[in-house]
Amino acid sequence: MIRNLNQVTFQGFGTVPPERTQSLKDFDKNAASVWTLTQSETAVCRAREETWVSCGSGMSVLSVSRDGEQYQHYYLDKAVRVKQGIYFTLSPFMGEATALVFSREEPERVGVKPSDSLRVDSKLRVNGIYTFFYQEKEQGFLFPGESHPMAELTYVDQGALHSVADGQDLLLKQGDLVIYGPGQWHMQYADIGVAPRFVTISFDLAGVEPEPLLNRKFTTPQSVVTVLQNMLREQERMDAYSNDIILAQLNLMLLLLLRESAAPSRSKLQTSNAIHSENEIIRQAQQYISSHIREKLSVPLVARQVDVSPSYLTALFHKNLQISPGEYIRRIKLQESKQMIRENNLNFTEIAAELQYSTVHHFSRQFKEKFGITPTEYAKSVR
Repeated sequence: MIRNLNQVTFQGFGTVPPERTQSLKDFDKNAASVWTLTQSETAVCRAREETWVSCGSGMSVLSVSRDGEQYQHYYLDKAVRVKQGIYFTLSPFMGEATALVFSREEPERVGVKPSDSLRVDSKLRVNGIYTFFYQEKEQGFLFPGESHPMAELTYVDQGALHSVADGQDLLLKQGDLVIYGPGQWHMQYADIGVAPRFVTISFDLAGVEPEPLLNRKFTTPQSVVTVLQNMLREQERMDAYSNDIILAQLNLMLLLLLRESAAPSRSKLQTSNAIHSENEIIRQAQQYISSHIREKLSVPLVARQVDVSPSYLTALFHKNLQISPGEYIRRIKLQESKQMIRENNLNFTEIAAELQYSTVHHFSRQFKEKFGITPTEYAKSVR
């Protein structure tokens, strides 16, 4: 980024005298060398002594460095005196330009380098938003899981929500946030008696690797919460500019979270190969259960599909999800039954058979134990 050239911003590299003739008495323009600046490459110089640099024709940029590696860039619109030992380059701002360089001893030329673009471009870009929902779910809500090519963000506004991805169960409480990567299988559920309210946003992300944002729970900083609240208000307003504003605000949210993730006190939740291996086994088991939910499932069957023993699979589920694989299968089947009831294509006996329950009475009893109402009462509430 090109900075304004003044005594404060240039401090440490040299001096910017007041723009009066008396202040520039040591600068002999007639004796100065005229440097022609090009767009293709620029000379890297080191001041052997204090060196005057000034604009000539056109518009030019002065770049200065103490070590020859990290440069600060200034729009050269006045004469400056560069300190001895400072590295500097001169390049055209755009088009053709010249600069004036004056010192008793010619600056040392230490090399050349390509002229870099000094325009600031986005490192992170949200290319588009697919969905932006504020969701209010029933007690004991369970979403059986999916994966999709876009990234997804979930922020818990009220209550609590379990987020399961890559075999890891994160309990998100009010004010917590998680992000799933493109193609990352994930599921969500709430505990019995908890009716969560949360925001979900699915979007395309480019420019930076999202890895620092994934597989972790953020206790959302207030700066991020404020941006999200602005997004929700903009969604309610929804005029000709709202979508672009929401897009820009999501970009800001993610940048603030990246800054948060880079804080020294933070570390990823997953750090060892062993944990990654365990989580991968659980993830594969969850995906198998979800895609075969209308078949007869058992813990030994699922364990065979992921090439582990039933006892080891059970231990992994208890360790990472605080639930047995058998109970997990039961929850997913009951959640599927709610979807089937809403679709209203089958009666309760047919739903029980489709989900491999031994009898409709067994199905109804488990449904009421899980959700606190009978299938009939649920059907009336959604039709």
